[in-house]
Amino acid sequence: MKFTALYTLTAAAFGALVAATPTSSTMPTVYLIRHGEKPSNGSVGLSATGVQRSQCLRTVFGNSSQYNINYIMAQQYDSAGNQDRPYLTVQPLAADLGLTIDHSCARDDSSCVKNAVSNYKGSGNILICWEHTALSNLAKALGDNNAPSYSDNLYGQIWTDLYPYTTITLSDENCPRLSNQANIIESPRGHILVLLAFLSSIILMQVV
Repeated sequence: MKFTALYTLTAAAFGALVAATPTSSTMPTVYLIRHGEKPSNGSVGLSATGVQRSQCLRTVFGNSSQYNINYIMAQQYDSAGNQDRPYLTVQPLAADLGLTIDHSCARDDSSCVKNAVSNYKGSGNILICWEHTALSNLAKALGDNNAPSYSDNLYGQIWTDLYPYTTITLSDENCPRLSNQANIIESPRGHILVLLAFLSSIILMQVV
């Protein structure tokens, strides 16, 4: 009888421990994206292409999507609009979903973002929109020691980070009529890069 009671108690305790242990099915998936394209003159806000991307995200992450976003974070910005592109990028989506954007964390405060993710107890998943140079640090703070780097000349990537947040998988927003390298074309330097790529392709065709 004592053995049976002890076994029952141990099994119950183990079951409670298992039930209380977070798993990928009970913890939110974190999606990290870069803000929309910036104006070629470097001013605050989004370029026309960036605004298009922000509208596209309404479909990509909207109610009818597979992402089930219920919490959105964007980096902190100041009253002059500096660093406001992440907020502006997800603002239309947040309005559609009826969500308030959490922009309490500064760009380089990875610990703040980690704590926000850890403390989130709601349903659904988390979307984080940030400056691309800080995305690797955010992923590392969450647990991925081998987080990828986000190229300066790239837009439109989605970094998917499943619990326990140790591995990033990459996919694309697939916004119609928006290249994931649209920002290259929007800058003077970009015109040169596009021209060089074009010339290289011609040379390659001649060689072949």
